[in-house]
Amino acid sequence: MSLEDLVGEIRRRGEAELAQIESTRAGDEGRLAKEREGKLAEIRDHAKRTADLDAMRERTQRLAAAKLKSRKLLYEAREARLETAVTETRELLRRFTTTAQYDAVLRRMVDSATGSLGKPIRVSGRAEDAGRLQKVAGKSFDPTPQPILGGIIAESQDGSRRLHLSFDELLRLREDRVRELLA
Repeated sequence: MSLEDLVGEIRRRGEAELAQIESTRAGDEGRLAKEREGKLAEIRDHAKRTADLDAMRERTQRLAAAKLKSRKLLYEAREARLETAVTETRELLRRFTTTAQYDAVLRRMVDSATGSLGKPIRVSGRAEDAGRLQKVAGKSFDPTPQPILGGIIAESQDGSRRLHLSFDELLRLREDRVRELLA
């Protein structure tokens, strides 16, 4: 074999290896481009899903906050209406103390207190009711005025037991029931 043939053979082998390397490189480039496109599509899909989930979570939170706010406003409106109704009830009770039926109610309250506490008792009430209570309770009447809306406060003679039959206390004790009726 001659030197030219040997150089030609080396050149052909080199070109063949170069062609093989080129084809491998081209195949690797194609494969890498495909992998890159696949990864990019996967990242885009993941980002879209994450953004959709975040948006849905945000919408859900906003909706829940709006519902809570509406419930709070409804509760506040209901409470304001009930407070107004309770205030009106207090005013009706105050006006009731100026009627003729109030004397009968005071008598029944004194009788009830006497039945619960026994005799003798001390009965006190509003300063405006002093004359009425003097007639109803007699000697049991205590002229010390009480800061109440109406009704009586009865106490056993020794002061160990007390019965609070004032309109204020009766309304307070039954406020939940009154609220149910007014709701």
